[in-house]
Amino acid sequence: MEPDPVATETATPPLIHPGMNLALGLAGALVGGALGFFLVSWLARQGFYGVALPGVMMGVGAGMLAKRPSLPLAILCGVMALALGVFTEWKLFPFIKDGSFSYFLAHLSDLKQLTLLMIGLGAVGGAWFAWRSRPPKP
Repeated sequence: MEPDPVATETATPPLIHPGMNLALGLAGALVGGALGFFLVSWLARQGFYGVALPGVMMGVGAGMLAKRPSLPLAILCGVMALALGVFTEWKLFPFIKDGSFSYFLAHLSDLKQLTLLMIGLGAVGGAWFAWRSRPPKP
């Protein structure tokens, strides 16, 4: 009796090259981060604050397109989400005294603790959701 070829194909998920997986995840991260930035911009115009969203959306985008969990992808997404959180805060809520990015970076520690917490949560969420990508369906 021969094994069922359909059952064999569905039992083993297709393998994907790690480099391709990373590229797909980064593409998803870029799209998710952009969507998150525009969503937070819209929310800020409505009077809401959600600077953690771009980083989290970056991780969600990476997790949706990556076929397998990848530690390098998660680390990259976490770092990029941190940078995107800082950029988003500067772009939407610059310092009144000097609106330049270099001044903002030099005075990053002057931000409210809640703001720093939200930026950090965005970075952690970006790494977490990139790492916890769901495995491919058989």
